Amino acid sequence: MYTHQKDIITAGVPVAEAKRAIIFIHGRGASAADILSLNNHLKIEEAALFAPQATSHSWYPYSFMAPVKDNQPALDSALSLIRGLVSDIEKAGIPQEQIYFIGFSQGACLTLEYITRHAARYGGAVAFTGGLIGKEINMQNYKGNFKQMPVLITTGDPDPHVPVSRVEVSEGIMKKMNANVTVKIYSGRPHTITKMEIELAKKLVLNF
Repeated sequence: MYTHQKDIITAGVPVAEAKRAIIFIHGRGASAADILSLNNHLKIEEAALFAPQATSHSWYPYSFMAPVKDNQPALDSALSLIRGLVSDIEKAGIPQEQIYFIGFSQGACLTLEYITRHAARYGGAVAFTGGLIGKEINMQNYKGNFKQMPVLITTGDPDPHVPVSRVEVSEGIMKKMNANVTVKIYSGRPHTITKMEIELAKKLVLNF
């Protein structure tokens, strides 16, 4: 089992000059550079971009639907790394409501888990194929109020890693915590990010 080293790739506008920040969280087996290249399609401008790199290219060893204890200590280490990055961005002068999250697959699950454990009015979050983490959902982990923060969750039906049922449970929990959640399920879509999802993310969450 492993913990994560702090290894953050940056792009876009220098944080000292930026009005907003985007945190990109990559999927299993991928890299920070891979997920940052998504911005070639999103075309986010005038923002500081951050992408943490998971040690061993994986945020936690097993499925996000495995018992949480099986994914420790890697999961807690990953959540702590994100929390530290958010804190660093705020210290650099970017307010919480101008910090956005974008994750894919394992990174989408980590994104949703992080923001729901620290619910607040961030700028918004996009989870390309993800859900809250754990074999059972532990509601004691989730605290705070999203204050109508926009969240987009997408998935395929069926998806080999993320069941639609978990996406729907995640949506319900986040809505109860006052998030403005949109779920989009694409029949037969492979485990990837499509142009349609990118356009939806730009319209619903990243409408700068």
